[in-house]
Amino acid sequence: MIPPAATQPNAEKIELSGVQETLLITLHARALESRSPDPILRDETAERLVESIAYDFARLKSAQGDRFTTSVRAKQLDAWTREYLEAHPDATVLHLGCGLDSRVIRVAPPPTVRWFEVDLPEVIAARRRLYPEQPHVEMIGVSVTEPTWLGQIADDRPTLVVAEGLLPYLSAAEVEDLLRRIVVRFPEGQVLFDALSPRALRSQGLHSSLRKTGAQLVWGLDDPHELESHVFGLELMDEWPLIGSPDVAKLGWLKGKVLAWAAKRPRIARMHRVLRYRF
Repeated sequence: MIPPAATQPNAEKIELSGVQETLLITLHARALESRSPDPILRDETAERLVESIAYDFARLKSAQGDRFTTSVRAKQLDAWTREYLEAHPDATVLHLGCGLDSRVIRVAPPPTVRWFEVDLPEVIAARRRLYPEQPHVEMIGVSVTEPTWLGQIADDRPTLVVAEGLLPYLSAAEVEDLLRRIVVRFPEGQVLFDALSPRALRSQGLHSSLRKTGAQLVWGLDDPHELESHVFGLELMDEWPLIGSPDVAKLGWLKGKVLAWAAKRPRIARMHRVLRYRF
């Protein structure tokens, strides 16, 4: 159990609502998983932040399922990020919808990497208070759907874009427009993000923590090749279902067997995936 910080005099007050408040769901899930005896993802920064933020995390009631999906999703995106930076140590990284995620700390990019944390102004303001200043890391407070902000980023390097837990909250038009602007702006790179199927969107009402925030998931993707026809220059590299992770074994024998069965059913496996595209 992570002790609550809400009553501590020096706790940092975070006032977020709607979609912005959902970042606290994933933060809490990563912290709980990190504290487990054999964690899928070690995230000591998440542990520290949950202990220092004045917020009633008990209202989120992060279940084991939240911990699993959040952790395996982050672990795979971290792995792809490290892989890209090993091949492109002078890359630009755009971490979109960064929230309070500590990916830059977990990945530990070389100082030659130019890393941008991008989120809404109120989220970036909270991030500035909670994170120490880091060399080669710049924060940008803006909506990713704002059409001109990419002009702030130099287009002289291979570029990796990571958008975890972000795109499902946008409309299809906003997702496609954002991806087109990225592909047009930068000479080459990859885009990594998670996607829900339309079937998964229809079950979002079952997620009690999400209901408490009032946020709504909007965009669903069935066939990941659909985006190739809507965004010229985008090419699918990998489709990785979360329930296909070998870490399902950590959920116990029975749940592991059930998820192994489900992973072989495309309609179920595609309910929540992480995708990797090149451009």
